[in-house]
Amino acid sequence: MTAGMTANTAAAGRSLILASGSPRRIEMMQAHGYEPLVIPAQIEENVPLHHSMTDTVTYLALKKARYVEARWLGENRSCDDAVAAPDASDFPGANGQAVPDRPPVIIAADTVVCYQGEIMGKPADKEDGFRMLSALRGDVHDVVTGVALVEAGAQNTKVFYEITKVFFKDYSDEELLAYLDTEEAYDKAGGYAIQGWFSRYVDHIEGDYDNVVGFPWKRIEKELAHFI
Repeated sequence: MTAGMTANTAAAGRSLILASGSPRRIEMMQAHGYEPLVIPAQIEENVPLHHSMTDTVTYLALKKARYVEARWLGENRSCDDAVAAPDASDFPGANGQAVPDRPPVIIAADTVVCYQGEIMGKPADKEDGFRMLSALRGDVHDVVTGVALVEAGAQNTKVFYEITKVFFKDYSDEELLAYLDTEEAYDKAGGYAIQGWFSRYVDHIEGDYDNVVGFPWKRIEKELAHFI
């Protein structure tokens, strides 16, 4: 599939489901010519003890994909359970759309910031955001995104992760508090958006910029080629 080809015109009727309501991920797909069906995964984001940062994001990405797979197939079972593959004719259309010739591919992702062994998700409040961003200033941290691609109802699954190193400049407590008075900090892993107001404090990165914005789109598109 190439840029400019939407999910609804994919080869063999293949469609894409995005298991996320993230505006950044939706915009990224739309910018590359895809119009996914958006079904946000509603899961408890708890993980087994002693998971590494890469284990954490891949575990949660696959958990999200399985939740959406079960919802799509109309199964009333745990999102952690494998879903048996039904006949292609069993797949319902979405919002009255025609049933695709082949089952959809679900794209799920989870992103965290990791600094000196601490895995940081979204800050719970201003105090938590201050704690996170105080620790990160003047230093380097990892942005880690796990991605799960799941062909609904089949055994065709691909799970991978991408790591980008982000280097922050120093900034004062006053600058940080002013930033935390904005809404930007509170729905982002680590409490910042690299493309937003906080970009002025990013010195440089090593790795995929898109991975920090939303998810590693180039890698996702490359892996999708194996499904279509």
